[in-house]
Amino acid sequence: MNHNLKDFYFFSDFLNRRVYKPSGQKIGKILDMVAERGDPYPMVIGIVIQTKARGKRFYLPWEKIFQIEPRLTFSGDELRDFKFLLSEKDTFLVREEVMDRQIVDTFGAKVVRVNDLHFLNMDSRLRLVHVDVGFRGLMRRVGWEKTVDHILRWLFSYDLTNKLISWQYVQLLSGSDLLRLSVSQKKLSPLHPADLADIIEDLSGRDRSAIFHALDTETAADALEEIVPKIQKALMETITVEKASDIVEEMSPSEAADLLADLSEERAEEILGEMEQEKAEDLRELLVHQDETAGGLMTTAYLSLTSEVTVEAAIARLRAEAPNLDIIDYIYVLNEENVLQGVVSIRDIFAAQSHQPLSEIEVPRLVSVKVDTDQDEVVKLFMKYGFRALPVVDKDNCLKGVIGFRSVLDVLSHDRG
Repeated sequence: MNHNLKDFYFFSDFLNRRVYKPSGQKIGKILDMVAERGDPYPMVIGIVIQTKARGKRFYLPWEKIFQIEPRLTFSGDELRDFKFLLSEKDTFLVREEVMDRQIVDTFGAKVVRVNDLHFLNMDSRLRLVHVDVGFRGLMRRVGWEKTVDHILRWLFSYDLTNKLISWQYVQLLSGSDLLRLSVSQKKLSPLHPADLADIIEDLSGRDRSAIFHALDTETAADALEEIVPKIQKALMETITVEKASDIVEEMSPSEAADLLADLSEERAEEILGEMEQEKAEDLRELLVHQDETAGGLMTTAYLSLTSEVTVEAAIARLRAEAPNLDIIDYIYVLNEENVLQGVVSIRDIFAAQSHQPLSEIEVPRLVSVKVDTDQDEVVKLFMKYGFRALPVVDKDNCLKGVIGFRSVLDVLSHDRG
């Protein structure tokens, strides 16, 4: 190939551009580009052209392109049938599969639309390095870039910039291409669950379902806790009972109970039936309480110990169980009948001597609420005492659950909404 190439090209530089033979005869115009499904930067391996005669489509291998500048010239004698691309699993059509599609920007955690594509010249081969999601990319594509630049400079002394996102931070969404979505888990999982939830909520139903299906169980559970109930319910109805049960097991018990309560009774029972017995029983206990009561706000994922346990042993238990706990600010001290005796804060735990039993550092006077206490009263107690968690007991003062501060924030946010 003639090496007189620029360092960068946009897809709009090629779209509808004429292709010639070395003799000067026009072959057709460019419709699309073919790239390998490579990571992190796909390489262009050819172009798709449409001939003037009968409008047929043909494929031109990149190695058969003699030059790009000043005009694109094809050095081959025969044009390859475009249909062969249908059997190529490791390639994709840039225009058809990327342009104008919604993508997840995992760097900025949002959903954007592709207006143009940015290629880097590397050893006379083009690699897809950025997507352009800005207004300038749209103007370039429709041929108005220079005109808009002139107007903005004249009226406002403003230069319209490109808005490029590195290809390594984006993932094309396609409901029929779950393989690529599965590969994208490594890119999506590091996002904060709230950001991932925002992305899922922004998508259409089909794309939303496709990306949710592609997430691993733990990531799906974290994201689902942040998603609004209506979409939670819709997503859970698109997956198998087995996968749904795995996801629910990974969720916070209080969040899982809220989710199951929104599903049909039949669907909820199917999911509970597939879960581990102990976890299913905890959720069934939470489900019997009304939403607007302390029982409806509490979680069963907390740490409780007896008073003779030493500080050293308590810390070891806390470290071992922390990944599965919703409440880690306090350890609740119970007797053998599960009656609440006292509470120990994490601060007090780490300030105490390792050999001390919890009975020596527990606070016996504590504030608790009954399972049927109205949620407004719960909020008042949190505000009055500045608690990070509040124990919930039954009529016999047996510990049934603990309300975390986040649950109170949810109540306040719904009231303001």
